Amino acid sequence: MSSSDDEYEIAVVGGGPAGLTTALYGARLGHETVLIDRGGGRAAMMADTHNVIGVTEEVSGNEFLATGREQVESYGGTFERGFVTDVERTDDDRFRLSTNDAEILADRVVLGTGFSDERPDPPLPRTGKGLHYCLHCDAYMFVDEPVYVMGHGEAAAHVAMIMLNMTDDVDVLTRGAEPTWSEETAAQLEAHPVDVVREEVSGVENDPDSGWLEALEFEDGTRREYRGGFAMYGSDYNTVLAEGLGCDLNDDGTIDVDDHGRTSEDGVFAVGDITPGHNQVPVAMGQGAKAGLAIHKEIREFPRSTEEIARDGPVDDDEVPAIPPHLMATAVAHEGHAGGPRESAETENAEPPAADDD
Repeated sequence: MSSSDDEYEIAVVGGGPAGLTTALYGARLGHETVLIDRGGGRAAMMADTHNVIGVTEEVSGNEFLATGREQVESYGGTFERGFVTDVERTDDDRFRLSTNDAEILADRVVLGTGFSDERPDPPLPRTGKGLHYCLHCDAYMFVDEPVYVMGHGEAAAHVAMIMLNMTDDVDVLTRGAEPTWSEETAAQLEAHPVDVVREEVSGVENDPDSGWLEALEFEDGTRREYRGGFAMYGSDYNTVLAEGLGCDLNDDGTIDVDDHGRTSEDGVFAVGDITPGHNQVPVAMGQGAKAGLAIHKEIREFPRSTEEIARDGPVDDDEVPAIPPHLMATAVAHEGHAGGPRESAETENAEPPAADDD
């Protein structure tokens, strides 16, 4: 249990879908939880939300994330806007998180810091209206439309071939670079109806009303019509905090985790795009849920083990429930509480606010 407002059982760094879900589970399972988020991130860039059951497409990424923060706070979780500059393990095996203007202590730390897509050089279409980064999120938008894939490595070649499942008009744009894909991939690509365009892009044409991409111009004077496409230049994983804590990384730069988000360092979890797997909102949410459950099982007060009972005796009536008083007050007052919201004993016995002196 924490002893002050700056001490928590669970500290989550990063407010994307994975971090939000971890914090939601932490708060709803009765643990003092803080979510620290600097803002931005891949999910915040979404003009529309795709592939999330129960969330309609006109919901923007920022709206989706804002609703998630409201949910976490409604269950008693704490939200802090800030940038975590350092995390270190303390002598008593907890974690001290330093932000720009505060320090927080926590029993468990969850890293949901994600990654940043490598952006190609301009000229470029508008992100979300012709320039996209998530194949499985946005391929559906380009069924039976002309599509480009920008890049010169393995990922670009394979994404171009995958897009043939959706449309018959796909080009790979190497933008003046020599292809770096393997001979095997080159043989595959040659056997698929994909054009490889090596000229550099010199201009972008957008629809004046919708802003959507209409065509790209090339330095050789040619013009090719596209409705949109995907940039495949790799990712920069935000692993500085993980490396500082000694967490093992994979060869691709992601954090090595087990099936419930545990890293190689005890008490440190990682979720979302910073871990291996598909970079999808529902996948990230599932990882957050699994991490939240795993942490709950590690730190919940009951059931006590037979060894603890032999050492300390049976559980006394006044030791239960284990949920902290302020989280209990939030829970019983919540609209989802059994039988409807009610005041807790803590709320009922609280001193009324002092009257103004005017």
